[in-house]
Amino acid sequence: MPRWRETPSSPMQSLCRGPRWRPGRSSCGRWCVPGRSCLRARRLLTWWSLPTEARDERVMVLIRGWRQFDVIALAVLLTGAIAASWSAWRDIFSQAWHNPEQSHILLAIPVALWLGWLRRGRLARCQPEHSLLGPVVIAGAWVLGNIGLSRSIDLFWHLSAILLAAGAILTVTGPKLWIRFAVPAVALLALLPVPASIRMEIAQPLQDISARCSQFLLDIVGIPVVRTGNVLIINGESVAIAEACNGMRMVAALGLVAYTFAFSIPARRLVRVLLLVLSPLLAVVVNILRLMPTVLFYGYASKPTADAFHAFSGWFMMVAALGVMWATIRLLRWMELPVLNYGAMRE
Repeated sequence: MPRWRETPSSPMQSLCRGPRWRPGRSSCGRWCVPGRSCLRARRLLTWWSLPTEARDERVMVLIRGWRQFDVIALAVLLTGAIAASWSAWRDIFSQAWHNPEQSHILLAIPVALWLGWLRRGRLARCQPEHSLLGPVVIAGAWVLGNIGLSRSIDLFWHLSAILLAAGAILTVTGPKLWIRFAVPAVALLALLPVPASIRMEIAQPLQDISARCSQFLLDIVGIPVVRTGNVLIINGESVAIAEACNGMRMVAALGLVAYTFAFSIPARRLVRVLLLVLSPLLAVVVNILRLMPTVLFYGYASKPTADAFHAFSGWFMMVAALGVMWATIRLLRWMELPVLNYGAMRE
């Protein structure tokens, strides 16, 4: 098989795989073949290192096929959809801001934007195609919202607001854009607040498992702990698991983090499914690791110190969870299992 390397003749050709190829090694020292760019070489060429002309040309490629009417229609319909369901949107973000149980909602839009940015090259192949499916989705969302309001089903009410916005976008862009950007679209479902009934069904078993495992591990290291239900008593101080480390918060947040990690790397489908399936188990493990030092702080340190540790440990556990997922990928690659698929995110 011939050996090739990419020899760009312009800044744009260095960003986009151009037609000029000749035998040799690539800039990173690896052999490259036509149709597959060297990932390490592409990382070296960042957006801001390009000349202004190249950046402008790249932007024009992305918006090619979009008329001024399409942009105006999309803005008007999307604004109208959000305005029509403003009460539902206000309730969603009010819960996200004031209720710690729903704090994962604040991550939904940044995650969707990040996953969409990684797939931004697909926008050049998604020209606007006006579709009648949009009004159908809008009508269905209106019916769903009325059912949610009449029967006090908040899940239907909140979902109708998201579907109204989706229907407005679908009317202008057509279904092709949604198919190519399905991964960021699914991430937007995290905007839905988890109903209390579902949250309690998940949180109660997680709290019980966390309490039992924490007591067992603390007893092993010689720290006396008494467990009463989901309450741990250490040094005369009672620590409620529901208040100290709620498992549901960790499951929702880590599920979104695992989804982001799985679809931010060019991994194979089975690897992505494995990461998503392992996220609940990882949430339990991380919650236990967070609970043990938290209990010690509440038992042997001042309450302000314990509260401060409890507040900051949640963010540290997110970083630890990302490290565990990255270590999982490295372990699979060390075992020489097929993990990465560089065509999975080809733009």
